[in-house]
Parts: sequence; C-alpha cells; structure tokens
Amino acid sequence: MEIARALEHNALWQLTRARTMGFLREPEAVFWVFVFPILLALALGIAFRTQKPQPLPVGVAAGTTAAVREALATAAELRVVPLASDAEAERALRNGTIVALVHGEAGASRVVYDPTRQENQLARMLIEDTLQRAAGREDPARIEAITRTQRGTRYIDFLLPGLIGMNLLGTGMWGVGFPIATARQQKLLKRYMATPMRRGEYLLSFLFARLLWLLLEVAALCLFGRLVFGIGMNGSWPAFISVVLAGALSFSALGLLVVSRAKTIEAVSGLMNVAMLPMWLLSGTFFASSRFPQVVQPFVQALPLTAVNNSLRALMNDGLGFAAVTPSLALLAAWGLVSFVVALRIFRWE
Repeated sequence: MEIARALEHNALWQLTRARTMGFLREPEAVFWVFVFPILLALALGIAFRTQKPQPLPVGVAAGTTAAVREALATAAELRVVPLASDAEAERALRNGTIVALVHGEAGASRVVYDPTRQENQLARMLIEDTLQRAAGREDPARIEAITRTQRGTRYIDFLLPGLIGMNLLGTGMWGVGFPIATARQQKLLKRYMATPMRRGEYLLSFLFARLLWLLLEVAALCLFGRLVFGIGMNGSWPAFISVVLAGALSFSALGLLVVSRAKTIEAVSGLMNVAMLPMWLLSGTFFASSRFPQVVQPFVQALPLTAVNNSLRALMNDGLGFAAVTPSLALLAAWGLVSFVVALRIFRWE
C-alpha cells in the first residue's frame, strides 16, 4: 500500500503510465509496431526461401551446330534457349532472359556474357566445362563433392535480426518524436511549464514507456520466426536482451535529441528522415553492410543500427555470447547517453 501511494505521487511513474496507456489508443501504432514487421518477414521469407537452384538459361545463336546444342542439353545446370536471329539474341542478353550466348560449332565455339554478374561468370564456366567434356577432355584429378547445409545461411536467418533492429529504430524514434512534436504544436508543452514537472522526468517517461512495450514487440517477431521459419537463439539470451534494451534506449534517446527543438510535425518528419535514412541504407538490414566500399566502413560501423544488427546476427545465427557483443553494447551506450544528455540540455517547452 505504501508503495502504491508513493507511486501515485511520483511524477515519473505517472508520466510513464500515461505514455504506456496512450499507445493503446493508437491502432495505427499497434499495426506498425507488431503487425507490419511480421508481414514483412513473412513476405520476404517466402520470396527468398531456400530452394533448389534453377538451371541457368543459356542462349544458342542461330547457325550453331546440333552437336553443340546436344552437348549443352546434357548439363543439368543449364537450360538451352534456342534463338532464331542475332537481334533476338542481343535482346535476350540485354533484358536478362539469358545469362550467356553460345555461337559456333564443336571445337570452335564463342561464349558472349557480361563478366560483371556472378551468375553469368558461372554460366560461362559451365558452358566451357560441358563443351570440353563433350570434346573428350578427361580430368587427371578426382575431386569428391560433399554437400552440407550450414545453420543460419538462409536469407530469412539474415533478415529477421535486421527487422528486429529496424523495428527498434523506427518505433524508438517515431514513438518518441511524434508525441512530443504534437504536444508542442498543440501548445501543451507550454502549459507543462506551469507544473512542477521537470524536463528530465518528462523525457525519461518516454524512454521508460518505450521499454514496457519492447519485450512484447521483440517477442512477437522472435516467436513468429521460430514457429514459421524455425529460427532459434543459438547464442546467449542475456546478451540478446542486453542488445535489444541498449538499442531501444539508444534509438529513443536519439529521437528525443531530434525532436528537442522541432516545432512542427513537418519539421520532425524531415529531421527523423535525415537521421534514419543513413541507417536504413547502410546498416545492413536487408543486405550485408560489407557490400559498401572500405572507405565508408568506419562510418557504417559507427552507426547504432549497424551495431544492433551485427550483434543480433552474431547471437542468433553464429551462437556467440557476451564477449562478442561487448564493443557494440559500449557503442550503443555512448550513443544513448550522449543523445539524452544533449537533448536534456537543449530541450525547449515552446
């Protein structure tokens, strides 16, 4: 009873409770936090599901001998596409209907392909190997092929941790930014100045309210991944929870910093996009951040969303523990602490 009475007169508790209950009055927010990430994971998980590789379409130009056509048809990795004219062949190469084009006859064939695409390089090697074997080539060394499917190699295994990180970013920043901007635009913040409420209590209430919904938000995605795609936690659960909490607090604090001076919803939207766009593009949500040039990697690795995504994948897919994610936790703590301190200093009620 004494604890209940104390909470009733605690401004931070009452503010946090109001923020938490206010979330339930916004069905749109519930959709974007819980439903949208699951629908996105389902759609992309099905679209990029693991399946047997399809034969590569290889064009055979007009005038190519039957011996070459028959030899190519014996390769299970290739699908022969007869082409009636040079114009049709060029068009097929240009629009990607075929990945390589074969001209000529047995003993004197030509392969036309684009060397900048990996599958075209593979098609060229398969074509050469098939035609050389058809011409009587024998391999002096015997090589045994052993197939093995590795844990965590599917696209959905890569994607789900990225979606968790993206959801933490979006809900952390937008969930904090919009309520404050709306209150400022409606002159509510100006009225708060007349109350005993302090800025620190007001801003902290957003962070604490965010944490209350965090577990349900992340649990929904993890449960969906487990039930639908069989994605489990191969690493440390305490480390996973620590990364999620650190990421959520960091993004929420960054949202407070962005909205601390903005006066309109339009201004907040612009500033939020400026802050979030580099992380959407560079932090490896839908594809690996290592694909960007080495010269920008220090900037990419310093982004908080990169730290969250890399840490979650190390824990969920690689089975690592606290030691592997300690540098990321330190980076996230620095982002969160600096953002909150600066936001607290520059925040204005009006």
